[in-house]
Amino acid sequence: MDARLTADFWVHAYLARLGLANIPAYVTQHGDPGAGAVLVKCATLDGQATLWQRSFDLMTGSRTWLVLSAGPEPEIDAAVTRQCRNDPDLWVIEIESRSGQTLLDQPGLSD
Repeated sequence: MDARLTADFWVHAYLARLGLANIPAYVTQHGDPGAGAVLVKCATLDGQATLWQRSFDLMTGSRTWLVLSAGPEPEIDAAVTRQCRNDPDLWVIEIESRSGQTLLDQPGLSD
């Protein structure tokens, strides 16, 4: 999330962008509206999933989305549960996309 945007604003904008692309998405963990971190889980509806986390490169100052975990969906759900236990301010968005499309690679979603 951009330093000028709240987590809540970014999440709602991302959900709107996904909706325009006809990609079903849901907030499964509501974090801190102002400053919560965001995880994005993409379930491919074949028992597999990928969990994405936003990362900041201190050397370049760039922001990007990195795969935190990938594999069987129950394992990804367990990873999300662990993350939420450690960070109660965390937002979790779940996407359902057979192709694995998240739109996280589009301009404006990292920077």
